[in-house]
Parts: sequence; C-alpha cells; structure tokens
Amino acid sequence: MIELRDLTKRYGRTTAVDRLTLTVRPGHVTGFLGPNGAGKSTTLRLILGLHRPTGGTTLVQGHPFAESPRGLHLVGALLDAGDVHGGRSARAHLSALARSNRIPRRRVDETLREVGLAAAAERRIGGFSLGMKQRLGIAAALLGDPPVLLFDEPFNGLDPEGVRWVRGLFHRLAGEGRTVLVSSHLMSEMEQTADHLVVIGRGELVADESLAGFAARSARPHLVVRTPDPGRLATTARAAGGQVTVDGDALTVTGLTATELGELASAHRIPLHELATRTASLEEAFMDLTADRVEYLAGDHR
Repeated sequence: MIELRDLTKRYGRTTAVDRLTLTVRPGHVTGFLGPNGAGKSTTLRLILGLHRPTGGTTLVQGHPFAESPRGLHLVGALLDAGDVHGGRSARAHLSALARSNRIPRRRVDETLREVGLAAAAERRIGGFSLGMKQRLGIAAALLGDPPVLLFDEPFNGLDPEGVRWVRGLFHRLAGEGRTVLVSSHLMSEMEQTADHLVVIGRGELVADESLAGFAARSARPHLVVRTPDPGRLATTARAAGGQVTVDGDALTVTGLTATELGELASAHRIPLHELATRTASLEEAFMDLTADRVEYLAGDHR
C-alpha cells in the first residue's frame, strides 16, 4: 500500500505537488493520470525518496521508503528506461542490482526469461531498442519480487505484442495482491489496463475512483443515428426537445433516449439504419475534468 498525506513539493515559486492526499491499495492496477506538468513524475520520485518533500508524508507499507533497508525487496520501480549503463550487458546490469540488494542470483535469469530477454542477456544495453530497454526496466522492478510496483510510462517503445504482455503482467501482479501504480499518458492503454484511476492536475488531486466511475462521472451520453432521411429526422427530434448535429446520413442526438427517438421515427415513418447509445471515452472524460488544469497548451500565449 502507498499512502500520501498532504504531500507538497515546491521548486522556488513553482508548486509541483500541492497537498496531495491519497491511498493506492493492493489488488488493483491503479492508473496515474494527469496532463503534462501535472506533477506525476515528481510524485513518483517523492514516493521513492529521490526527492525530499516540502511538506507532508509518503508511506510505503506503513513506512517512509527512504528509511527502509529492504530496497528492491519492498518496491520495484521503472522511472526511466534509458537511465542505464549502455556498456553493460543486461545480465550484468541486473546482477549488480541483485548483489546490492542481497537478491539471489537465480532471480537474474528468472526475470530475464519473464520479460523475454533471455536470448539478449549478454548483449550490451547500448544496442537495445527502447522496447527492449523497457523490458529490462521491468525486469529490474520485478527482481526483488516486491509487494509494491511503480511504473512510469511503461508502454513507450513497445510493439503490440509487448503492450499486450505488459497489460497481462500488471493484471497478474495485482491479482497476486500487490500494489501496482502505473503512470501513463496513453488513455487507450489505461482503459484496458487500469481498474482504478488517480488523476491529478497542477499537482492537485482531481479524481480518485474506479475506472467505470470516472468515465461515467464525466460521460456525455448521446445517440448515433443513421437514416436515409436525416433532414426530416433532425426536424422531428428537435421538435421533441432533442439537440441534433447532422453529418451526411448520420445524426448525433442528445436530450432524448434511444426509446424516445425510436418511437418518434416509427410514428413519422422514418426508416433507421442504425440507432446506438454512446458514452464518452476515457480520453473524453479525462479532457473534461482536466481542461482547466492543463499547464502547457499548444498556441497558449499567456
């Protein structure tokens, strides 16, 4: 479990993390989301004791991680896949981590096999692709078989097979009762990977709830309709109180239920080729809730 209480980090006049209070519980894949500059990476570094907070506390399994002698036995983390010695082999890199954390040497080859790098164990890391470095970083996080795992942008550079493997790995780790916190800007992946979301904006907590609850809270349900007579259906729906946008033979309708619109079309003998209810995607819900908390906007001339 990870607990943050009034966690604050300031750099001069800039507040990167602002009185952040939340609990990341075991048994879930918790997605950690926020716009660029929201404070996600700073928060992860504060949890790991790499930065000192201006105020507040971070606890991992009930204690500050920086004071823990257990190291990789307690927390495994992937923060920057490229932050490795390019002249070392994959096996040498993991072996050094194992020795410094008193981890059995057998775990080196076990984790290399688990992440699919057994055949590249003796290759220099400098020749690895970004996807291979991501796999090596995940291997390092798994090395001590820890109960708490943190991953910052773990999908970067992975091919579709790698993305699917990582997704399954996170689900398995959470299913084993571990605490899994995944920071990513890829909404499509969070939609398929996380079952709980923590969202921050400008260092402040925006949401802390289930994936389904988050999407539903900001969802804009609407109807998608296709008909050979879009003009007449649009007039009929508007007369009944609906708001309609027409694009060719397709209409987007809000303010009416599917049953109401279907009955209207039937009463006016308007044929329908499609009638479906759509809700907002995770990305749309995220954009709604963080619209006023984006630090960097394209074309922003403040």
